[in-house]
Amino acid sequence: MRYVIEAAPFVRDRISFAGFGGSNYRSREVGEAFRALDMAKIIYLIYPTTQTQPPQLPDLSRKPRLQFLDTGLLNYASEVQSELLLLDDLNDFYRGFVVNHAVTQELIASADNTFFKPQFWVRENANSSAEVNLTYKWRQFLVPIEVKSGAKGSLRSLHEFMDLAPQDFAVRFLHNRVGVENIKTRNGKTVRLLNLPYFAVSQLEAYLAWMQEEV
Repeated sequence: MRYVIEAAPFVRDRISFAGFGGSNYRSREVGEAFRALDMAKIIYLIYPTTQTQPPQLPDLSRKPRLQFLDTGLLNYASEVQSELLLLDDLNDFYRGFVVNHAVTQELIASADNTFFKPQFWVRENANSSAEVNLTYKWRQFLVPIEVKSGAKGSLRSLHEFMDLAPQDFAVRFLHNRVGVENIKTRNGKTVRLLNLPYFAVSQLEAYLAWMQEEV
């Protein structure tokens, strides 16, 4: 468990239990350590879903990603501090890892359910793969949330999700931007993309309701 705590802050991608962090520990040993840390809410194991509408169920057979108790503590453990003060946009740092972690933390903090745990979406096969940063159940919908992609991002994974989803709206968190824009997926579906600044995560449901009222 001590090794997992020390190595985990340096992981920037989804993980495998076997040989975690370049160690010789077996999958069972690492898994037990992570599950104990997850129950203590120190390091969450965030598993993906493959569904595009509720109920969203985590696929425990796929690789999870890690979510720490606090983004500031994660940065401190990673020895990342002064670098962040020089950035105009957190999305520019570590390919958006820090801001994605912060948005996920805020989503957990603003949830009414103590046991709430966010998920992300994946589509993985032999020919291609796609991954959307977060999914969020709102009313009867499963809303895809993109965090890493800036205004110039291709949003390819978001397009794939929306081509399978029944609704016509999605969310993207950016640097200081509020608005709704219409985009077309690669299959020609028109999607309303709600753009919000990073700090507005706690008001996500209010903004979704506002967008629906504006239709």
